[in-house]
Amino acid sequence: MHIKNHILGLLLAILFSSPIIVSAQDTAFKDNGVSFTLAEAIVRNHFDYKAILQRIKEDTSFYKAFKTLRTIGYSSFNHIEMKDKDGKMQASLDSKTRQNHIGDCRTMDVLEEKVTGDLRKKDGSYNYMTPSLYASLFFTKGQICGETNIVAGKKRVITGSGMEKAKEQLKMLFFNPGKKIKGIPFIGDKLDLYDEAAHELYDYKLDYVEYQGQLVYMFEVKPKEDLGFFAKNDIVVDQMTTWFNPKTLEVLGRNYSLSYKAGVYDFNVAMEVEMTYFNGQLVPKTLRYKGNWDVITQKRERGLFTATLYDFNKGQ
Repeated sequence: MHIKNHILGLLLAILFSSPIIVSAQDTAFKDNGVSFTLAEAIVRNHFDYKAILQRIKEDTSFYKAFKTLRTIGYSSFNHIEMKDKDGKMQASLDSKTRQNHIGDCRTMDVLEEKVTGDLRKKDGSYNYMTPSLYASLFFTKGQICGETNIVAGKKRVITGSGMEKAKEQLKMLFFNPGKKIKGIPFIGDKLDLYDEAAHELYDYKLDYVEYQGQLVYMFEVKPKEDLGFFAKNDIVVDQMTTWFNPKTLEVLGRNYSLSYKAGVYDFNVAMEVEMTYFNGQLVPKTLRYKGNWDVITQKRERGLFTATLYDFNKGQ
């Protein structure tokens, strides 16, 4: 679907949606019971904001970009740190890896590696969930074949139990921030930024801004400032800003932070992801994570990691 300039439709929306002027630059609209803010650039340029918002809500490009990594070759600088309650280093990993994609299969070469502390157990597995999660995203063990980057019609399903299940839930938090995730006690429904209950908790803003040297759409979600004490307990997404390609509405970058405290666990995590294009396909080029979380059956983890991806290639 291409973005169209429906000037008449926008004028009708302005007439019948009872806009409220927020400032000299922004205009607030209510559409189907949902309040959101259009920046001056969106109104001035007569963008079809309803179509844009619908595409944003249905986005799969973010997840697809990570799946595309499984179908190409690339190199990566990997940095992981685990810290104690005082901020002192407990363990770390710095490495340079290269993923090879030959035919229908991928393998990985470790070109350089430095490990400190108790990052790994004697059998080579990880002592912490954070590097284990990182490894499942960017490291390849042995040879893996038959993967694709198809997401249309695919529904992510959480399987397994214990730490494997927790790892899959964390992946869904990364790939689908703002969407409902089943199986997470107390907060599964609270992650949904697009249901009726969320509209009472969050402000939504669509803008047209410069990002990395080009004009793009920016969609920002943040909690309302006037929430009461009990309403604040329903907030999980503290902030999410996403930049979209204006032609394709693919995600070019996303920053978000999530936090929540429950009886059996708590977490406070922040992510920054930057994308690029290789051979016409969207792929992540930089990912930064910082997190502090605790589950009743596991020790608290305070960790951060950075992935820097480069030298993308088609493979053989």
